[in-house]
Amino acid sequence: MGWTRRGILAGLLAGAAFPAAAEAPSVSPLPRRRGDGGETRQQIETAARLIAAAQLGGAVGCLVADAATGAVLEAEAADLGLPPASVMKALTAAYALDRLGAAHRFETRVLATGPVVGGVVQGDLLLVGGGDPVLDSDMLGDLAARLAAQGIRGVRGRYLAWGGALPALERIDAEQPEFVGYNPALAGLNLNFNRVNFEWARAAQGWTLTMDARAERFVPLVRMAEVQVVSRAQPLFRYEGGAGGDRWTVAAEALGKGGSRWLPVRHPAIYAGEVFQTLCAAQGVVLPDVAVAEMRPEGAVLAAHRSETLDMILRGMLKHSTNLTAEVTGLAASEAASLRVSALAMQEWARLRHGVSARFVDHSGLGGSSRISAADMVRALVGVQDGMLPGLLKPHGMRDGKGKLIEGHPVQVLAKTGTLNFVSSLAGYIQPPGGRRLAFAIFAADVPRRAALAEAERERPAGGEAWLKRARALQAQLVSRWAGLYA
Repeated sequence: MGWTRRGILAGLLAGAAFPAAAEAPSVSPLPRRRGDGGETRQQIETAARLIAAAQLGGAVGCLVADAATGAVLEAEAADLGLPPASVMKALTAAYALDRLGAAHRFETRVLATGPVVGGVVQGDLLLVGGGDPVLDSDMLGDLAARLAAQGIRGVRGRYLAWGGALPALERIDAEQPEFVGYNPALAGLNLNFNRVNFEWARAAQGWTLTMDARAERFVPLVRMAEVQVVSRAQPLFRYEGGAGGDRWTVAAEALGKGGSRWLPVRHPAIYAGEVFQTLCAAQGVVLPDVAVAEMRPEGAVLAAHRSETLDMILRGMLKHSTNLTAEVTGLAASEAASLRVSALAMQEWARLRHGVSARFVDHSGLGGSSRISAADMVRALVGVQDGMLPGLLKPHGMRDGKGKLIEGHPVQVLAKTGTLNFVSSLAGYIQPPGGRRLAFAIFAADVPRRAALAEAERERPAGGEAWLKRARALQAQLVSRWAGLYA
């Protein structure tokens, strides 16, 4: 897959894999390195040999450029659209910063529709979400303490929770296994990344099962999510639905002596509302069972929790690769009525602002149908390299030929990784001490192999770990090569 001027130019101008994005971009194409001498050709052939030796199948696209000028230094199949996986979160971070600003905060409020008389709210009490993607049980516990500190002890009317600040979504991606904690529901009121902790231990007869909403300081038990053990081998978990909560069954043969795991929450407002009720009770504030508020609530603010600033939220998202944070910040930035429309809004932003031809189906990269080329990813990284994004990316470090971190290496690599079944990506910046910063992207995907997986195979597909190990070794080899040749 040798690199040619024509191939890269076509990818930069047209995004050949996406006919709908064939308009000329609103900015100039990335400058090209002049000349095609023997040394450059030999370097490109060496990169191609590294890719061939990885034996990944499918396709690999990569590109490295001078981050300051955009001059392309080396590329292989760089105009090929491939799934970005969680590398998408780097684009979402840039988009959210551009639309909302680094100082943006999300607010969760407690409202009352009537006056407080003798410690009792003479009306309804409402827990109102503002889209905070990092709200946890400790924060809700502190909110309950602030409510109690005002002398409030109960409510005469209803207790309602409202999550309508953002569109509701039962799960991020329908193709992922239904029981994985990284694929939860979304709403304007989210708690603990909309995950509930399921813990089990072998008892004299059967198992002891608990569901809780644990954080660092508070571990409130949860009633709205229940698990029943059933005699079967597969599937491991099955979601049984539930109008006012989540009902699961788990295969007895898979439980062993004990363990725990996070399960996704499908009713976020009910979940957060019930946990807040429990935490309030611990403070002496008695609330009735929660119901969901359908209309945008109004009332006097009794207490509020403000999130940390957006830049800090995004730093955590890029470090831990939290899908919910990516989707919520993207939805907040677009103010769209659905995730699909929101993804299209970010796609259009990338086209107009950075000349990127791509297809986005979400903000986290969890959906395998998104496509972007290495050339377009680098174009975006070059476009934002003077902003906050490089400083928010996680230090990836230089690695040896097997992908193992080299401690104390003077070259700094700030990057975002991405992983799906038979998809591995890495994109970011290479910064040597005193040298020039490079922007790079490496996308590898065996899309047919991924598409052939049955649902039961998707959590741990056969051959997946070995494939990922080879992909990450290739990434390390390419980054090391570029740092030595160009930085």
